[in-house]
Amino acid sequence: MRRNPADRNQVSQSFTDRAVRLVIGTAPGRRLTALAAELRNRHIALHWTNLFGVVSLACVAVLFVTGVFLMFFYAPSGTPVVYHGSYAPLDGATMSKAMQSTLNISFDVQGGMLMRQAHHWAALLLPAALILQLLTTFFTGGFRRPRRLGWVLLFALLIVALVGGWSGYALPDDMLSGTGLRIVEGIVLGIPVVGTWLSTLLFGGEFPGQIIEHLYPIHVALVPVLLIVLLVARIRDSYVKGPAQFPAPGRTESTVVGIPVLPNAAVRAGGLFAMVAGMLFLLSATVTVSPSWLYGPSSGGDASAGSQPDWYTGFLDGALRLVPPGWEFVWLGHTWTLAVLIPLVVVGGYLAVVLLYPFIEERVTGDHRDHHILDRPRNMPIRTGIGVAGMVFYAVLWGAASADVLSTTFQLGVESVVGMFQAGVVLGPIVAFSVTRRICLGLQKRERETLLHGYETGRIVRLPGGEYVEVHQPLDDGERRRLVNAGVNGVEEGKG
Repeated sequence: MRRNPADRNQVSQSFTDRAVRLVIGTAPGRRLTALAAELRNRHIALHWTNLFGVVSLACVAVLFVTGVFLMFFYAPSGTPVVYHGSYAPLDGATMSKAMQSTLNISFDVQGGMLMRQAHHWAALLLPAALILQLLTTFFTGGFRRPRRLGWVLLFALLIVALVGGWSGYALPDDMLSGTGLRIVEGIVLGIPVVGTWLSTLLFGGEFPGQIIEHLYPIHVALVPVLLIVLLVARIRDSYVKGPAQFPAPGRTESTVVGIPVLPNAAVRAGGLFAMVAGMLFLLSATVTVSPSWLYGPSSGGDASAGSQPDWYTGFLDGALRLVPPGWEFVWLGHTWTLAVLIPLVVVGGYLAVVLLYPFIEERVTGDHRDHHILDRPRNMPIRTGIGVAGMVFYAVLWGAASADVLSTTFQLGVESVVGMFQAGVVLGPIVAFSVTRRICLGLQKRERETLLHGYETGRIVRLPGGEYVEVHQPLDDGERRRLVNAGVNGVEEGKG
């Protein structure tokens, strides 16, 4: 006897209902139900600065998916072999198994080129998204209590991303990565007392040693685990501390005005997540990145002319180039090479200041209160000036990494280019701080005058006494409330 479709649908629905009730009745099901209900009642404020976290999460997801795919075909070995594959220009060339497997992934594995390039593009975008998160958090004061741990976790995510990118940069074992590893070896050997021991530990002997075998576990095991742990910890910290928001009507330290997390914010985040992932794969299918086959296999006695590191490690390379040559001395039986030590100290100090800045500002200002309302950068001229000065310092180091390329492109003496960057790394942050602070104070003054006198209309009238004045148009109630909520009334010159 044939069953009525309506009866089958009813049976299916009843089975689904029973399965749902069964799942909800379990302890995990009850917790998920309670969490979903809480997220429906939880609100977050909409702002473009919230997008960078979703971009970072999408990059991590693409890195994990493509990385798992590449693990099945990559051979982490520096053992020499003779290449016989689809790329004819290198047929018969001697290279490592790592380089051979990289070429096989690129030309012989179906979809291998797309996955490899998507992995690389995601690794390039992730540090950019994390740096933008740090910048927006810094300039808006989102690192203050109770979110200092969130700042530390975000900084740690950036460092782990840099380590992951650097370790993956070396794995293809082409000429470009070999040149970068030779620079790393020189830096490590330049560290007094422990340099030789550290080089032996890292490379497993004379260059190149077993560097591929040592970096592979860092790239595929240590970095992913740290990324997952830090991401979970940061998400949990953000959930517990609650969202921060910019000043606006109705928003207070205890009241959040925005949209519900479920379903509104989740749908928006999911859409952006899909767009970022799709953009990465579209970029990977159309734009070539890291063409190892053009660089050729790594060789310990050769170097790639005009080689440049990935953008996120450029500031480290630039710091090395700005120290004048010949800065070294012998002390305690060891040669102390300042050309290596000074960049290490300067860059290490710079990163330490970035990490500890929330604690430094709290100590200097004596502000130990919890803050859930973010600052406008113009209202904090000293902090904003420090942030811009730090950006200029980073930018000068980053630009110095391309001093040789700039010299050949614009037909300039390399000494002149390096000298320009040497002056910029000292004077640039000072000028940037002063100019930024004055701009912030000027914007504050202009807003106060606008709040008091209204907008300039450009219409000049003559008073009965013969005096000429400009007519100002008063602000409407909405604009006045916006400026008052932004803290214009309470801003004092020099506050920061």
